[in-house]
Amino acid sequence: MARVTDNTTPIATPEHTVDGFVREFLRELNFGQGTDLTRASVNDKYLAMARTVRHYLMVRWLATLRHQYKIQAKSVAYLSAEFLLGRQLDNALLAADLDEVVEEGLASLGIDLAELREAEVEPGLGNGGLGRLAACFIDSLATMNVPCIGYGIRYEYGIFRQTFVDGWQVEKPDNWLALGSPWEFPHPESAVTVDFGGHTEQYDDEGVTRSRWVPGWSVLGVPYNYMVPGFENGRVNTLRLWSARATRAFDLEIFNAGDYAQAVRAQTFAENISKVLYPEDSTPQGKELRLQQQYFFVACSLRDFLDQVLPRDFDLRNLPDRIIFQLNDTHPVIAIPELMRILVDERGWEWDEAWAVTQKCFAYTCHTLLPEALEVWSVELLGKLLPRHLEIIYKINELFMDELRVAYPDDELRVRRMSIIAEYPERAVRMAYLATVAGSKVNGVAALHSQLLKDKVLHDFSDHFPDKFTNVTNGVTPRRFVRLANPGLSELITSAIGDGWVTDLGKLKELESLADDAGFREAFRTVKRTNKLRLVDVLAARDGITFDPDTMLDVMVKRLHEYKRQTLKLLHVVTLYDRVTSGAVKIEDVTPRTFAFGAKAAPGYKMAKQTIGLINAVGRVVNNDPALQGRLTVAFPANYNVTLAEKLIPAADLSEQISLAGKEASGTGNMKFALNGALTIGTDDGANVEIRELVGDDNFFLFGLLEPEVAEIVDRGYHPTSYYEENRSLRHALDLIASGTFSGGDRATFEPIVSNLLSEDRFLVLADYQAYIDAQERVDEAYADTEAWTRSAVLNVARSGFFSSDRSMRDYIERIWHTHPVLPER
Repeated sequence: MARVTDNTTPIATPEHTVDGFVREFLRELNFGQGTDLTRASVNDKYLAMARTVRHYLMVRWLATLRHQYKIQAKSVAYLSAEFLLGRQLDNALLAADLDEVVEEGLASLGIDLAELREAEVEPGLGNGGLGRLAACFIDSLATMNVPCIGYGIRYEYGIFRQTFVDGWQVEKPDNWLALGSPWEFPHPESAVTVDFGGHTEQYDDEGVTRSRWVPGWSVLGVPYNYMVPGFENGRVNTLRLWSARATRAFDLEIFNAGDYAQAVRAQTFAENISKVLYPEDSTPQGKELRLQQQYFFVACSLRDFLDQVLPRDFDLRNLPDRIIFQLNDTHPVIAIPELMRILVDERGWEWDEAWAVTQKCFAYTCHTLLPEALEVWSVELLGKLLPRHLEIIYKINELFMDELRVAYPDDELRVRRMSIIAEYPERAVRMAYLATVAGSKVNGVAALHSQLLKDKVLHDFSDHFPDKFTNVTNGVTPRRFVRLANPGLSELITSAIGDGWVTDLGKLKELESLADDAGFREAFRTVKRTNKLRLVDVLAARDGITFDPDTMLDVMVKRLHEYKRQTLKLLHVVTLYDRVTSGAVKIEDVTPRTFAFGAKAAPGYKMAKQTIGLINAVGRVVNNDPALQGRLTVAFPANYNVTLAEKLIPAADLSEQISLAGKEASGTGNMKFALNGALTIGTDDGANVEIRELVGDDNFFLFGLLEPEVAEIVDRGYHPTSYYEENRSLRHALDLIASGTFSGGDRATFEPIVSNLLSEDRFLVLADYQAYIDAQERVDEAYADTEAWTRSAVLNVARSGFFSSDRSMRDYIERIWHTHPVLPER
């Protein structure tokens, strides 16, 4: 990005009137899109409208940049491999308070705003909770007037667009940029050179032996800026995403010789880096590409901040007073040796001085409890791609181990356990360990997660660095996930307690007394049914899926992973089906339910893809069996994303949060459902614990083993077959799957799932099965009492204000970042 100075001439703000908007819109349509109303396509109109709306925000954005450059307040740089933004239009309209102006202005031209809304394609910049959380956080920081810049990758094709072929997941490119992206500002003139490969060499610098990197090849990182507006406060922060380009994209000489493919080889090779999110990494090439991605975006981001955001005469010894780089999981951790390389190799600093500054500039958020999810990179691969960084990591580790040997002189085993370099099964760098050693703080993302992080995952480190570890429970932005996603509920809340809750979600507590107001409960139910009717329309148009809006909507939407236990939910569905079709239960005694699933499986994750196939297979049978009389329905729309979440979550009655205790870090879907009036059935895992404590045991359906019980079972030896043999309902459900009932009689199709559950069942699905079935029977009983259920739903909303990302940001500021709000210049 071009350097911002404080003497830029302000630009005029477009008139905040219907006539003013219409003039700006027509000008953009004519001169931006090169067309007029009579010939404009829907996409023309959408692009012109989006660019017109951004004009209103750009004045504030440029003012924010000028003011920040002038005062040089401490900022947050949020480094994240994902930013799952969702559609931008409605959020921009809300932030700029333009909803009514735009709708009325477009209507005066005979244009339906709703039609243009549907033309927007959601940016494919994330996969799940990690990216959605990052988007919530930068929204909150802008709303709270805290200087922040988000840094990530502009993936050309996102992760993938999920389709189903005969019920099986098939990945297609998510071509979200095909029709243009009006919310981004490319700056190719500010491209950053990023080096890879090569070797290192030593040289004499006036009597001092130093090392330097001699790269083997380079790519360019082109920045694309996105505005991140605060809610009606005049502040607009920046999200900067990087796109990879070749330093020499086209070789004319080779082209003229007739080798057309070779002529653009460099371009293809470079652009692969920002092609897709999380390239499939079961191959050496996939692993290498992932590491390239991670270094690429942090190298661009550090260089951008040091060279473009800071004044030219800034003394980097004061860097900790100006910035904190928040590492969102392990993906950006390679930024630590990169900053050391810049300070030591390029700026000529002594090691100790550079290390002291570096340790104050980074903080690390851990998002997992699964050992396999704590990233490691082989020494061989790091040495090949980033040889100087590997040397720096070796030195960091050497000095750290010297420190440990002084602290624990008689415990060499502990020293080796804490080494950043793992020796087995191959020599590798443990990125979480590097982040913990180098970071000023390490935080978990829910109270239970943070405790387990200290007690189990990073126990030696928490013992050695007790003051480094803290907790910040995740949160979600109420602007997108209540105010925009659930307009009916928003209006009901505002009519009851005013509109202050949009930026102070704790005010929802004022709704508690209304849980006992029959009129309010009736209005609440009306909102819920309206949301269901909206979802019916959306799924019918989007996926050809139909369901009865008068059934209980039982929802499980999350990334497909064995620890999240979609198989447990499916066993519940199969059990109900078995009870009805076997005659054990009369169909009229079954609570009408629609089971809604939403999940993507990583392309190389075979068991997850098998599970998707089974969900769809069960759905086909259940949805078409006349014996069920339509009282049970399975709905699994493909390609679940933020746009669909904004329709599905407000309609839900029951939220499925059923991961094995001690495996889910936090979750944020659980918070969104509670805030929108769904009751939770869940284990004591992640943020479920805090949700249950806040909403009350009577308004939460708790089941399952506790984390210490899980550990005890695993330690003494878990035998899943014993649960199968002793539980008739479980045995019937698994046998039904194994028999080929859901696969056209083919027993082999889902045999891997059944065999895995009976032989390994790593996440104790069978151990928690009966407790889950019992909890679901409590759900049925509670749902039968409409007034009591509504009361619990209202209390879930009223008592979930804690789960605002605004509160999360206040905790980060207080416990980790120590930044301050900066009010816009008037």
